[in-house]
Amino acid sequence: MTVPTSSTSTPLTAPVSPHLAEGEPLQPNRPKPSRLKLTYDIVMLIAISIDLLLISLDAILMSNFSANAAQWLTVSDALIWYQTTLHDPLRTVGGFFTLFLVFELLLRWAISIKDKVYYRWFFFPFVHWYEVLGCFPQLRALRLLRAVVIGRRLYQLGYQVLPQTWINRIKFYIDLLLEELSDRVILTTIQNLRQELTNSDTHKSFIESTIAKNRDEIEAALLSVLRAELVPKLQALTTASGGGSILATEVGNAIEEGLANTPELRRYLRMIPIAGSLIESQLQHVGHNIGENVVYALNTRLLDPNLLDSLMVAIASGVAQINTNVPALDALISSIIEDSLTEFEAQVKVQQWKHQDMLNL
Repeated sequence: MTVPTSSTSTPLTAPVSPHLAEGEPLQPNRPKPSRLKLTYDIVMLIAISIDLLLISLDAILMSNFSANAAQWLTVSDALIWYQTTLHDPLRTVGGFFTLFLVFELLLRWAISIKDKVYYRWFFFPFVHWYEVLGCFPQLRALRLLRAVVIGRRLYQLGYQVLPQTWINRIKFYIDLLLEELSDRVILTTIQNLRQELTNSDTHKSFIESTIAKNRDEIEAALLSVLRAELVPKLQALTTASGGGSILATEVGNAIEEGLANTPELRRYLRMIPIAGSLIESQLQHVGHNIGENVVYALNTRLLDPNLLDSLMVAIASGVAQINTNVPALDALISSIIEDSLTEFEAQVKVQQWKHQDMLNL
């Protein structure tokens, strides 16, 4: 935010450049302000700072605390002299300074209207609301904001208003305050959300509405996972290297054992002289090969890409139409939500500003 004081004043929406180090030249895309404007800003910064300092000292010296402290320090006469001699003149000077600020504000408003600094003529008091309110004696503390704005603007232009260590320390405490305030708001929101979700009616309604509104997305996500993970593993069963040989071998061994453990077949084959034992051995070997070939044939037909994709679509569609009244599903979703909130709450509770506390600010 800038404080326009002349025909070269910059609108509020002007881009703000990054902070410049002491002695660093101005950015080429930012025109250097006139010497008169810079001088005026510096004078106003000093005047407002002195005014706020005098206001603060006067408020302290006129308080009951100062009277008690002066009595304890045996300097009551000096305090009474200030209250009876300097207090009224200082208030008079403060009143004239307030009139000056009002006149100066109206003058800059007229200049902004003449130069069409803002989109509408009445935008000026809204943009500089802190200056308007600071003209009231009860809200004179808001004049500090104008001093801050002027100081920040001078700092962005490359003029070192305060020592860099002071600026770093101020930024640190501002970040600390904002982080603590935002953390309190977020933690309160999480606690309220947890209380709402522990309500059985609210929790059930939340699950039903969430699943009902996202059934298509759930189905698409499941289908994508099935196609990416399950389909390649099933199709690998059609190859000997993908595990199909293990299943085929086991089925062949099962048929071979079944033939070997059939006493009727063994009795009938042994009734054939000489060739019975040979036929029995060959029959078991043939049964083993038949089992393997049947497994390979079934895998090839049942795991056809088109048939398999249709099966995955049916599975994903069936899962997406899941009944939300299942207690196990309710418990699972409750556990996921609770764990997510707890983890998020733990992350929020981490005070990031403590990681900067060891810095040499």
